[in-house]
Amino acid sequence: MLGFAAGVVSQDAARPSPAELAKSIQSRYSKIRDFSADFLHTYEGGVLRRKAQDRGTVLIKKPGKMRWSYREPERKLFVSDGQKLYAHIPADRQVIVSKLPAGDEVSTPALFLTGKGDLLRDFTVSAPQVGAADTYTLQLVPKSREPEYEVLLLTVDRKTLGLRGLIAHDHQGGRSTFVFTNLKENIGVSDKEFVFQMPKGVEIIGDTR
Repeated sequence: MLGFAAGVVSQDAARPSPAELAKSIQSRYSKIRDFSADFLHTYEGGVLRRKAQDRGTVLIKKPGKMRWSYREPERKLFVSDGQKLYAHIPADRQVIVSKLPAGDEVSTPALFLTGKGDLLRDFTVSAPQVGAADTYTLQLVPKSREPEYEVLLLTVDRKTLGLRGLIAHDHQGGRSTFVFTNLKENIGVSDKEFVFQMPKGVEIIGDTR
């Protein structure tokens, strides 16, 4: 019993404070130029109280570039070229175009992964007791109101601080969870991956200037 108690104390002593963990993650992430990963995306709740699950691959390149390719169960593509965000769902025969925020503002959880935002500057950080034994989870509450989310949970590997997951809680009670696997960092992702090719015969909605 005493040995168990000592083990618990030892684990708690080894756990970094939220500020220390945020600083370490920010420092490590600043050295990452690009990465690729497979993802499992689950959405639960919201106004319609629905649950959906998708799989695909993601490419990220700083600053502000990303390509989310959804494969299952429905093909979807979200591309940011650093200036604009393109959302294409082939079944809808539409492409929605929107401008990205200027500077390093984070208007969506996904943009956080592209190097926009700073953990200690932009968020109030805390460390909830959740996650697997081999991970750390950091809770991020934006200091300024964000329209698309109110809380982020960032999960990293305990040893490497590599990205494991991202959970976003929205203002309608929904929860969007990304679990990342097969993470590869600094692989030299080409800028060509973030050039959106407008499909023929689609309706274009939004800012096309």
